[in-house]
Amino acid sequence: MEIIWEIGFKAVEILTLVFGILGMTFSLMMLFSPSLVKTFSNVLNRNVSLDKKLEYLDKGIQIDAYVYNHNVLLGALFFAGSAFSLFFFFFTLDADNFAKIFFGSKYVVAGEIFFHSMTWIGKLVCVMGLVFGTLLMFAPNRMRRIEKRLNSWFETKSMIDKIDKSSGDLDAFFFQHPIPFGLIGAVISFFLIILSIINLLY
Repeated sequence: MEIIWEIGFKAVEILTLVFGILGMTFSLMMLFSPSLVKTFSNVLNRNVSLDKKLEYLDKGIQIDAYVYNHNVLLGALFFAGSAFSLFFFFFTLDADNFAKIFFGSKYVVAGEIFFHSMTWIGKLVCVMGLVFGTLLMFAPNRMRRIEKRLNSWFETKSMIDKIDKSSGDLDAFFFQHPIPFGLIGAVISFFLIILSIINLLY
């Protein structure tokens, strides 16, 4: 597992170097040829319509009739699956061992925190599954009332309308001040390049 982490870190360092070089190129273009950057910006600017893609998310899937017509069978399956998973989380899963396998000896503390957190979340979900499975088997009407309270409709139109608005003013602000933004970008890119080269060499 140590080799996989090393490969991952090397890949991040290489990507940092690439982005640093691209940022330096863009910053130098902002300093010496802002008109060329504006031309590239106009070419890369695209308007993507999300309305047709979001139509699939706005459709409701009605499974209530099927669930409550087979409430005993589905409740028993839900209860059994939750009980099996809860047994696994309490008695079989070794979070410390998983942390050593997936995170290695260097990051074992972070791995233990991560896996212990996931274990407690899994236990909580399994307990909720036991409760819901029991209610579905023996008190489907109460389960239906709880479901109606939990069902919520979220309106996404207002958020999508904000995303659909173009930011031409922001582009104009950048191109009105090419020197300070070019210098800031060049300094940040310079440090990214230096840090990534040092990490790659050592």
